[in-house]
Amino acid sequence: MTVSPCPSNLFVQHKDLYQFLLAVQKKCIKNNSRQIVSVSQEIDLVDPLLVLDRLTQANEINFYFEDKGKAEAIAAIDSVEKLQVDGKDRFTKAEYFIKSCLKNIINFGNSNLPFSGPHFFCYFSFFDQNSQVDYPFPSATIFLPRWQVAVKNQRCILVTNLTINADVNIQKILHSLQTKIEFLQSLEDYSSDIHFPTNFYQKSITNAQLFKYSVASVLEKIQSSYLSKIVLADILDVKSSNHFDLVKSLNNLRKIHANCYIFSTSNGKGQNFIGASPERLISINNQQLITDALAGSAPRGKTPAEDAAKANRLLNSEKERHEHSLVLNFITQRLCQLGLLPQILAPRLRQLSNIQHLWTPISAVVPANIHPLKIVAQLHPTPAVAGAARDVACAEIRRYESFERGLYAAPLGWIDANGNCEFIVGIRSALIDGDRARLYAGAGIVAGSDPEKEFAEVQLKLQALLKALV
Repeated sequence: MTVSPCPSNLFVQHKDLYQFLLAVQKKCIKNNSRQIVSVSQEIDLVDPLLVLDRLTQANEINFYFEDKGKAEAIAAIDSVEKLQVDGKDRFTKAEYFIKSCLKNIINFGNSNLPFSGPHFFCYFSFFDQNSQVDYPFPSATIFLPRWQVAVKNQRCILVTNLTINADVNIQKILHSLQTKIEFLQSLEDYSSDIHFPTNFYQKSITNAQLFKYSVASVLEKIQSSYLSKIVLADILDVKSSNHFDLVKSLNNLRKIHANCYIFSTSNGKGQNFIGASPERLISINNQQLITDALAGSAPRGKTPAEDAAKANRLLNSEKERHEHSLVLNFITQRLCQLGLLPQILAPRLRQLSNIQHLWTPISAVVPANIHPLKIVAQLHPTPAVAGAARDVACAEIRRYESFERGLYAAPLGWIDANGNCEFIVGIRSALIDGDRARLYAGAGIVAGSDPEKEFAEVQLKLQALLKALV
């Protein structure tokens, strides 16, 4: 196949890239193969949430992730490679898929830019097999996006993953890339205003008596030492007079819950899973891992004095400290089983807009031979979202919860080519489907739990999420 020379009047800015892609294509022709080229370049600052809004097509999967505390946000749109699987070996299959893809990826551009190079976006369900056959997400989705726009400390990086083979037209590829860049640079700043929630004309309110009965029932099992903790979740189904506005809801979440991880995933079939999670599962940067033991909760006070009093009671509550220790001990033990040496940092409070938690960060050095998904598989689900003993608690969750957890309380995040990653736990979340939404929240039940207080905690979490939906 013969490709005409690069027209200087159109591709002068991409001359080096043109020559690079041309060389890659010649190798593909010679070897009868295909190659992915990951192109990284810095562009003028644009809000990734606005990119998600303007670039996403209805039939494309996407992923959005924002951590305001680290001044970073990332939007991943469409896919050039994708794996969707179910079953107990889903993490192993996902790891193999990523490693296989990386063998066929060549990088072009400045590798020192933040978020440069290929990133794989992953979301897993709570259970390895969804019991509800029509649940809209499989138990594992991993994809390499076609377009990725990230912001880190006011620097904006575009990563374009291109599939090259004998038949593609390099000129058309570059023309499409240039057109996309011009489009991105034409976008105005996204409004920082908080939008008022839409009017919900129908609500399926939580069955208070059923939830309280479930709490009382599991407390009897805890007293008999059948298990020491279980996390029971509940749902709130709402229907709106209009379709929910995904981007406006996400914008609300990042303004209202600025100290949480804001996230959104799409299955490319019209359903989205969004939320504002306070809980990181793992973060790895240059082989340095950070994970969180986050368990034990109390409401925020309405005045500084009341807030301080509630925080003090939380810090000194035997029941809340016990719940926290179950999570802390589990995480350290599971990391040790992988051969890591966890270091427990000083415990502290994680104070959110409407609730506060006991929080202990844990660090460790990750050897190069341990893939991030091995750690995710080892930790998920922690007692913070399942219970202890974990397998017993998960079986009981299936018995007590009449709904499918799906992506609720499950790992969502990204992994790059160097083993850096960020995974959060999909709590304080909602499944959006047109004009309908299902909101999820849970509470940890241990010895000393009170059904009334646990129900109130769940309602507090649900209402905080409901306020953000538009």
